[in-house]
Amino acid sequence: MNSPRTTARIAGALYLLSAVAAGVPLLYVPGALIVPGDAAATASKILASEMPFRVCIVSELVGAIIFIFLVMTLYRLLHEVNKTHASLMVTLALIPVPITFLNVLNEIAALTLLRGDQLGSALDTPHRDALAMLFLGLHGDGANLANIFWGLWLLPFGLLVMRSGFLPRILGALLILNGFAWVAVSLTALLFPSYPDLVNRIAIIPELGELWMMAYLLIKGVRVPLASA
Repeated sequence: MNSPRTTARIAGALYLLSAVAAGVPLLYVPGALIVPGDAAATASKILASEMPFRVCIVSELVGAIIFIFLVMTLYRLLHEVNKTHASLMVTLALIPVPITFLNVLNEIAALTLLRGDQLGSALDTPHRDALAMLFLGLHGDGANLANIFWGLWLLPFGLLVMRSGFLPRILGALLILNGFAWVAVSLTALLFPSYPDLVNRIAIIPELGELWMMAYLLIKGVRVPLASA
């Protein structure tokens, strides 16, 4: 059986792998392939980079799968602190995983439209490009909905860290701030779509809480030996 320190470092490694696998596609596709307001240019970029686009789809799914193992590892590390909070953490953390899988269907639909293999002459190119752009936009909206739960799970996680006694309390506080920041950004995008960029700029600092937690788990593991070590 792994010691708590080893378990913590495994959690840190899984955290890093999941963040990279899921995060890179969410940055690369909008930044490199989507041209806001120009469906034709977006279509051209995606078709010219079809394999990287497909890799991004798979990477996003792999990141979600790794995240499942991360959450179970964190549960094993923290469940003795408070089983109710640990169970709530797992529940909230796992909800966005199926949302992510369903959301990726929007990118698959966009690629299917752009390739036109199954449509024949039913739609001309401008209409296909416009519909593909719609599905790409829906993928972004779906990611925003999932972000609500990506934020909520950090609240019980942060409480567990603060009460653990073997992880720095400040990291727990940062996780809670990070969670509120994710939820604030998502709700702003839904309620006030003209202001998400402003809120994103404000929230960028509290959103670093997970990075500090990830680094601490990976490098330090736990601060002091546990009785069960």
